[in-house]
Amino acid sequence: MSETATAGAPASRRLRLPSFSVQVLIGLALGIVLGLVARELGPAADGNPNWLTSTLDTVGGLFVDLLRAAVIPLIFTAIVASIANLRNVTNAARLAGQTLLWFAITALIAVAIGIALGLILQPGEHTSVTQDQAAEPGRTGDWWAFLTSLVPTNFLALTADTSLDPETGAATTSLSFNVLQFVVVSAAIGIAALKHGEKAEPFLAFNRAALSIVQKVLWWIIRLAPIGTIGLLGYAVADYGWDAIGSLGRFTLAIYIGLALVLFAVYPILLRSHGLNPVKFFTGAWPAIQLAFVSRSSVGTLPVTEQVTERNLGVSRSYASFAVPFGATTKMDGCAAIYPAIAAIFVAQFFGLDLSVSDYLLIVLVSVVGSAATAGTTGATVMLTLTLSTLGLPLAGVGLLLAVDPILDMGRTAVNVAGQALVPTIVAKREGLLDVAVYNSDRRGDVFADGGEDRPAPEADEAATRPGSLATA
Repeated sequence: MSETATAGAPASRRLRLPSFSVQVLIGLALGIVLGLVARELGPAADGNPNWLTSTLDTVGGLFVDLLRAAVIPLIFTAIVASIANLRNVTNAARLAGQTLLWFAITALIAVAIGIALGLILQPGEHTSVTQDQAAEPGRTGDWWAFLTSLVPTNFLALTADTSLDPETGAATTSLSFNVLQFVVVSAAIGIAALKHGEKAEPFLAFNRAALSIVQKVLWWIIRLAPIGTIGLLGYAVADYGWDAIGSLGRFTLAIYIGLALVLFAVYPILLRSHGLNPVKFFTGAWPAIQLAFVSRSSVGTLPVTEQVTERNLGVSRSYASFAVPFGATTKMDGCAAIYPAIAAIFVAQFFGLDLSVSDYLLIVLVSVVGSAATAGTTGATVMLTLTLSTLGLPLAGVGLLLAVDPILDMGRTAVNVAGQALVPTIVAKREGLLDVAVYNSDRRGDVFADGGEDRPAPEADEAATRPGSLATA
């Protein structure tokens, strides 16, 4: 008895941390508080940001840099694996078509809501920003540039930017990835491996192992999200404060009303129309939605989105492993539908330009077709400039909106990721690939508690092997 009690004593004294979701919420609260404190401290004596603002900026920046570092290997391995998973699918073309169709349907609804809110609230007519704040962005998008950007310039889709220091004249060269080109490279290699048959099996086995390793590393980075949240939100509050939001208050309000309507009205209606309980969807997808809000990256949230889609929502693994990575690079209801629609109307109203019916139809077309231009990374500048250039609106209008972009991007990305989990769930339900028992089950445990191990519910695997459904990859 004494030995048993002694053995159990350390376990009883072990500190139990709150769930990951609660940790992120605590990070949000601390970030707001520290951001307000940093703003009250004011600038340092030399005019630079004070120590607290600099610390918050560094902490948040390091978290985003870590996510970006993991994005490139994740994109390659996830896309190759998702394409390879289609080899045993008898109805792959139908599933891909259904997925694209529902991507378009939800984007169409989202952009219609954005246009309606822009016309009703008229954010460009009610703003205190002035034209001297207008500035063309460093990155722009147009249809020709979008099409040519699909052609990779090198295998790794690397681009080099060289800048000169105006004081010393020293040249600095920085390398960056063109994510859209890298998606094309990855898809081409995945399709080639799929067509190559058994000879490609060693490569595909290596890719599956690499994907597992990359996801494990990314899960370690994701565990830092509560700390990253403090830095990201704290710096946003300290740097932008409420002044920027006040000058663009109606625009910010219009964006978040649109995001809320899509997330809490449109998505539940679509779920109800397919016989699915919206509450179960949100409780199941919440870890991914919450992380997306913090990280502002659909691709960075990809492992969590795929995990909750399989384990919580009951989508068969073989279909989810294709649809979720595909959606993470192309399904953007927030960044590519609601935001550019309202922003384009804002710019037109601000500069006193009238939009015709054909212009609104062009906004719809760009939003439904051009989502891939955002490529799952943070920010939506390219998509916005693509919309403005298509309509012939001044690109300088982008500079008016940059002050509140980080604050808006949090909500946009959360809606993006919710849609990336929603469409596979709906398609799986329509095609008989959804384990309804798993979808309706009680949510037990924390999706982050197992460290990202791929352990979907047994019922989900059984659903994947039912006659007429996807074979297990």
